[in-house]
Formats: sequence, structure tokens, C-alpha cells
Amino acid sequence: MKLSFTASARPEAQEALRRLRHTYGEAGDSADVIVALGGDGHMLDTLRRRLKDKKPVYGMHRGTIGFLMNEFDETDLQERVAKAEPIRVRPLVARCETAAGIVEERAFNEVSLFRQTAQTSKLRIFIDGAERLPELSCDGLMVATPAGSTAYNFSAHGPILPINSRLLALTPISPFRPRRWRGALLPHRSVVRIEVLEADRRPVSATADNVETRNVTAVEIREDTAAALTLLFDPGHALDERIVREQFEV
Repeated sequence: MKLSFTASARPEAQEALRRLRHTYGEAGDSADVIVALGGDGHMLDTLRRRLKDKKPVYGMHRGTIGFLMNEFDETDLQERVAKAEPIRVRPLVARCETAAGIVEERAFNEVSLFRQTAQTSKLRIFIDGAERLPELSCDGLMVATPAGSTAYNFSAHGPILPINSRLLALTPISPFRPRRWRGALLPHRSVVRIEVLEADRRPVSATADNVETRNVTAVEIREDTAAALTLLFDPGHALDERIVREQFEV
């Protein structure tokens, strides 16, 4: 099995990159599997870079959180990767409308809209072309995948979704009006359109994982079914097990 390595800028990740390349070599473009060293942010960056070749990614934790990563261990790496269990993840594609034009980004965790100033954002929500909420006053709003449902979505009191569920979570961030609205569960094929009301006075940005687009006027979000990628996890520590376990931690 040929391996290629990538690492975040953190010193511990860069040191691990040097040692692992020395031990296992660097296959480059001919690699069978990409080994990502860092935290969840680096894993998300790595997945975006694999959208063209769709090579599987095996992560090892050399960063901050590491929910999407395996434990770091330099020994028998090729054997570990060969025994790893695959999980398929599908990104969201966010089509962001701005005064300067259209920007498209992909996200494996969530697409989030945030107010840019002290002014509360005002958003209008459409699902599959039908207006569902004419005005939501809030700090923001997100659409989360099952893989990302335990991340920012969960912190915003959104639901945790089983990894194999074909659902999306639509979760408000600090909703003010309607105060009791807590979001919605949507079929994975739903097309979510969010329009920014009073965009000049209440500017809003859109973030696809960690890539931000400023001053959006509307964002259309859907699952990119043609861009499924494979994440590899050690037996007994796969993402589906972690998501279940997360719901029982207190």
C-alpha cells in the first residue's frame, strides 16, 4: 500500500510528518491512501483537496480536537490503514450570491450564515422552493451534515444525526424571533435557500466549514451527491460509533 502524507502547520504535526515520511516514504500522486496529520480543521481541508481524485483519507490526531481523526501511532501504519473501516461522507455545496457575483464552496461539516455586525441578521428560509419561514431574526443559521452534526451544530443545540442517516439539520444560532423555533430535520436531497433581508443594513457572511464568503445576499445549499469521499477509521473507533457515544457523554 502506497501512502502520501499531509500535515497542518502545528509543530507536532510537522514533526510527525517528517518522521513518517522517513519511515514509510512519500508516494505523492501515486498514493492509494492519504494520511492527514493534525486536527479536524486540517482534515476538512484535506477532504476538500480530494474532491477531484476521491482518494480515501486516514487521519491521525496531531491537533486540537480530532473528532474526525484516529489516535496517533507511528508503528505498523500500513497494516492499520489496511484494516481500517470506511465511512462515506458527502459534502454540501453552498452557492453564495454576492454583489460581486456567485461563489461556490463545499463543506463536509456545515454551512453557516452569521451576522457581520452588531445588528441582528434577518433571514428568509425556503425549502425546495417553498417559503417555510418568512423572517428569522437571529445571530445566524446553519445546515449541518450527519458528519458535522456533533460539531458546531450540537453546540448550537441542534440534533445529532446518525452517520448513515439521509438527513440534514437546519439549526438557528441564537434565534430571537420566532424565539421558540429550534430548527428542522430535512431529507438529504432538500434544497435550502436562505435570503438575507435588509442586507445593506444587516450584512451577513456565509462559511463553508472554515472558508468564509462575506456580504452574501442569498445562499443556496444542497448535498453534493456526486462528491462522496471515504474516511478510514480504526476498528471500534469509526465515526458512527463516535456519534452514538457522543450522545451519552455528560
